[in-house]
Amino acid sequence: MRTVKVKSIEFGRGIPKVAVPMVGRDIEGLRREISEIHKVPFDLVEWRIDFFNSEDPDELKKAAAVIRSLFPDKPIISTFRTAEEGGEKTIGTTDYLTLNSELIKSGQVDLVDVELFRGDETVQSMVQTAHERGVRVIASNHDFQGTPSLETMISRLKKMQTLNADLTKIAVMPKSISDVLTLLKVTEMMKTTVADRPFITMSMSKMGMISRLTGELFGSAVTFGSAARTSAPGQIEAVKLAEWLEFFHRYLS
Repeated sequence: MRTVKVKSIEFGRGIPKVAVPMVGRDIEGLRREISEIHKVPFDLVEWRIDFFNSEDPDELKKAAAVIRSLFPDKPIISTFRTAEEGGEKTIGTTDYLTLNSELIKSGQVDLVDVELFRGDETVQSMVQTAHERGVRVIASNHDFQGTPSLETMISRLKKMQTLNADLTKIAVMPKSISDVLTLLKVTEMMKTTVADRPFITMSMSKMGMISRLTGELFGSAVTFGSAARTSAPGQIEAVKLAEWLEFFHRYLS
């Protein structure tokens, strides 16, 4: 499996990288969140732009510039999580493409999240736009209704690779411990036989919390922890998350 380097962070090697979400509704809200994030251990930030109170590309670029000025050395992910996949808003495909493309071209973000189910043409268009400007792409799928079969999850992650995403991601909702085990088996299979690039997997909610802690063992490259507010069920406080990841690392070494 090849690794992916963004700034000083190398995805796919060593301890899973800790991403902290920002969900501020406006620039002042983002500034308050950022002041809290600087108090905790983290490797990169995910700006959830679906929480922001404007979808105007110019307003988003202003906010992105503020975030970049306060995180000059940390990778920044821009993510518009659609309501269909657990986000805050619905958005048409044209607006989704325009908004993300403008942020890519702004030079203020390092990675962009694109949902697999927005369609192959949308994913391919964003991959091309991003790669032309040195921005990495995380192709993603989020299922808040349940945990698909092992075969379905593997198929989705493989398709993300085929579409040339730099990192692949799947997050699912467990209804039982068996569902958590299925997600962990998918993760192990990706690590040992399927993945040719870094990938991210997680089982959400408290039931799936173990999947956020054992990425180094099973293979997931990134885990998400909270500083001020969570952006998904089951996220662990970043301070505790970093401690537990280090604990697992010591005993795996």
